[in-house]
Amino acid sequence: MEGFFPWDFTVVPAKFHLFASAAGYTLYITTLGILAGIITGLVVALAKISKRKALNKLASVYIFVIRGTPLLLQLFIIYYGMTAIVTVPPLASAVIALGIHNGAYIAEIFRGAIQSIDYGQMEAARSLGMTRGRAMRRIVLPQAFKRAVPPLGNQFIIALKDSSLASTIAVPELLLRGRQMGSSSFMYMEMLVIVAIWYLLMTGVLSYVIHRVETRLKVSDRG
Repeated sequence: MEGFFPWDFTVVPAKFHLFASAAGYTLYITTLGILAGIITGLVVALAKISKRKALNKLASVYIFVIRGTPLLLQLFIIYYGMTAIVTVPPLASAVIALGIHNGAYIAEIFRGAIQSIDYGQMEAARSLGMTRGRAMRRIVLPQAFKRAVPPLGNQFIIALKDSSLASTIAVPELLLRGRQMGSSSFMYMEMLVIVAIWYLLMTGVLSYVIHRVETRLKVSDRG
């Protein structure tokens, strides 16, 4: 068996707990990045559906540029490219890059969710004396958020996996931990398998939580 499998996978259970702090750091980066992305995405989505052409154009350009370039390139621009103006620490660079990158995709999620709400509800609210902004906040957005939950959950999972790119700028997340331990022990395959198991556990838990939230929202809609 050793000739076919030159790896010692018996170390996986013994070393598994050593990755817990790095996994927590990965979740921390992802959560901050997604929160930044949600805020950015909502602002951009509102600009995208705005009747002001300047805002609409600006939002369209942002979405086109960010969705059309790799996250790794955006990360390098923030961390390396901005050094002539300001030095951005690795953690901040990772969070900013994740926020900007996910913001473009979340903007399209919100835009689609908002536009899926029957426009008659906006007209009815306006006829009752509500301003467009208040009608958007009180009537449209609460419904749009419910419809956006499934794709937002998927985007969170994508962001979790994308956070591994932060290892390229020495952010102490899960993949960097695996590479470091693989280098020091000469057990690259074993350490990378542990990293893979951690990612599968985290994405599995997230998928379950997202499913539960979706189910609760469906039940509340029926009620």
